[in-house]
Amino acid sequence: MKTFLFILITTFTTSHFAQKKFAQLDMELPTPNEYRNAAGAPGHAYYQQQADYKMNLVLDDNLQKLYGTETITYTNNSPDPLPYLWLQLDQNIYDEYSDTKLIEVEKMEDFKSIGDIQKRFFHYDGGFKVESITSTSGQGMKYYINKTMLRIDLSTPLAPKSSISFNVKWWYNINDRMQVGGRSGYEYFEKDKNYLYTLAQFFPRMCVYSDVTGWQNKQFLGRGEFTLPFGNYEVNITVPSDHIIAATGEFQNGNDVLTSAQRKRFEQAKKSDKPVLIVTQSEAEMAEKDHKKTTKTWVFKARNVRDFAFASSRKFIWDAQKVTVGGKDILCMSYYPKEGNPLWERYSTKLVAHTIKTYSKYTVDYPYPVAISVHSKWIGMEYPMICFNGGRPEEDGTYSEGEKYGMWGVIIHEVGHNFFPMIINSDERQWTWMDEGLNTFVQYLTEQEWERGYPSRRGPAHLIADYMRGDQKFISPIMTNSESIFQFGNNAYGKPATGLNILRETIMGRELFDYAFKTYCERWKFKHPSPADFFRTMEDASAVDLDWFWRGWFYGTQPVDIAIKEVKWFQLNTQNPTTEKAFLKEQADGKDVHIGVGRNEASIKETVNERDTLIDDFYGKRDIYLVDALDRQEYEDFKTKTSAKDLALLNAGKHFYEVNFENVGGMVMPLILRFTFVDDSTEIQRIPVEIWRQYEDKVSKVFIFDKEVKEIRLDPFLETADVDLNNNTWPEVVQPSRYQLFKQNPSKDNPMQRQKKVDAIKN
Repeated sequence: MKTFLFILITTFTTSHFAQKKFAQLDMELPTPNEYRNAAGAPGHAYYQQQADYKMNLVLDDNLQKLYGTETITYTNNSPDPLPYLWLQLDQNIYDEYSDTKLIEVEKMEDFKSIGDIQKRFFHYDGGFKVESITSTSGQGMKYYINKTMLRIDLSTPLAPKSSISFNVKWWYNINDRMQVGGRSGYEYFEKDKNYLYTLAQFFPRMCVYSDVTGWQNKQFLGRGEFTLPFGNYEVNITVPSDHIIAATGEFQNGNDVLTSAQRKRFEQAKKSDKPVLIVTQSEAEMAEKDHKKTTKTWVFKARNVRDFAFASSRKFIWDAQKVTVGGKDILCMSYYPKEGNPLWERYSTKLVAHTIKTYSKYTVDYPYPVAISVHSKWIGMEYPMICFNGGRPEEDGTYSEGEKYGMWGVIIHEVGHNFFPMIINSDERQWTWMDEGLNTFVQYLTEQEWERGYPSRRGPAHLIADYMRGDQKFISPIMTNSESIFQFGNNAYGKPATGLNILRETIMGRELFDYAFKTYCERWKFKHPSPADFFRTMEDASAVDLDWFWRGWFYGTQPVDIAIKEVKWFQLNTQNPTTEKAFLKEQADGKDVHIGVGRNEASIKETVNERDTLIDDFYGKRDIYLVDALDRQEYEDFKTKTSAKDLALLNAGKHFYEVNFENVGGMVMPLILRFTFVDDSTEIQRIPVEIWRQYEDKVSKVFIFDKEVKEIRLDPFLETADVDLNNNTWPEVVQPSRYQLFKQNPSKDNPMQRQKKVDAIKN
């Protein structure tokens, strides 16, 4: 019987106090080793591979084809002999029978017009045409193409600490982004018969081989972006002689490709704190008309980058300015057609400079010599030192406020990608959040330093609440493979960025967070971090246990919904009969009474005890609120036995409030409370999240004040992403909303166009 009772008690205790939300992540995270240590830093045996490229490219502006040859030198710094090498063939997603097309879920209701059906039948001969792979001595090498991956089988395994060089010859049909879509391609301008090329993923590229995944050769399906090793690039690009090229790295032959006037402006821009035009709009418009048939070759070099991209067009206007970071001048540049003005000439390069400077403050000093923003309709995509960004005004030069903020946001975001993942080089094919989420977070900080009150789409906690209160069937944990995510933008961009903002503002505080975040960036610049490296570094550099946060916010999907369920108000009994009986009388006089009492006063003219004086005995006649001599004597005796300190506390008039909280949503958070008193003064109290460590569903806390509380507000600064604000207030306050009876037809004019009409009426 005793044994049975002991078992029952043990079972109850284990069940009641079992840690779930505060369980450590040791079982989920990989075991630290010589490559990645327990602090979240590279281990003493950390290694990474290197891939160097020498390329010759020819852009055919008549047929929209790109021809290329490359010599890749691959260095095996791992301790493993490699019997084969893997390369990425990302253009193969445009193959007619690619998995990307075959796995797309379709319903007939998706075809809303004949145009949608026409797109289904649109044929485009996409994908790499690999003509040969040879050794440097010219011998053919054995290779096999598996969709978007290419394996080279080596005659002898590549030994540790050794290198191999080989040649690849290929070409492909450049995709029309307006028809096919994609991160790169071309846009055709019908009015002036010109093309604007933004080209990336245009060459067979080495995959990453690491201690975490071995070869990262997951097929490219479209979402999970690119995981690449660092290396050095030397690239020769032959284009029509009236084209201007923007590319990763620094161009080496300005004397061959620029006019003397353009070279002079370029040198001026290197010293200027504001944008200087290198190619003017009039020069670009003249080139649009000429269509020269001759060619020029631009030469670029880039060191220690993970990729290479370029843009080419005779339509480009080009401006530049410098920004100084860590004592080093960075040349910030923009390339855009006249269709981008007036937005681009006014803002783009200034945004690039601001982004480089702000990101450097929060992460690492920008290490590259240039940073480039290229205008292209709709697109937003990033590569080392260069990015392609949307934001196009109307043909009359006007634009909506949304178009302006959209352009500002995309330029900041894409330029910011230079840091995540171009420098802090995470595995995008597996973990989208490690580049998009971290980048979106610093984007928010950068936007706020660009304009006070900037209407950032992502970052502040309350902006993620709509997503988190949604149907759990369509919400994925952040720690989900890139290709399997529901609601990609909210999951990979919004929720991680919001989580970091909550850590910075609420859980860790700015000073601790900024130090830990910068430590992570410094540790992993020019390296390949994993999620565990990030999680461990943030804790290691701050002494804050965040396992509960990673578990709930990154591995879980439960929303934050913490409610004030009940508030009990107490005051201490002073033991003074005069005070306490007066209090009881006041309570009784103010107490609600049954409806019959008032009606009886009117309907019953006289009760029996009112007629018969013999009815009331001692109890019927006594005054329970009367302070008698014995009461006073007992209180005097109490005072002689009680210390002055205790008496002072009893008579201090303190107000005690027991507040009961319920974790309705499941995700725990600190309790941030604003108490408003009867005199309208306020006080903020912050209770750390560990209050939930043993009781994960319901907790209570007693608060003591000198004044009476009029209102209690939970999460008053909207910092925890609470999805239901209606249960955050005592007494309960329902959040108001407007019910609109009539729908106004929206104007088709943007506000700038509308103002023009207003001005016309005035005149």
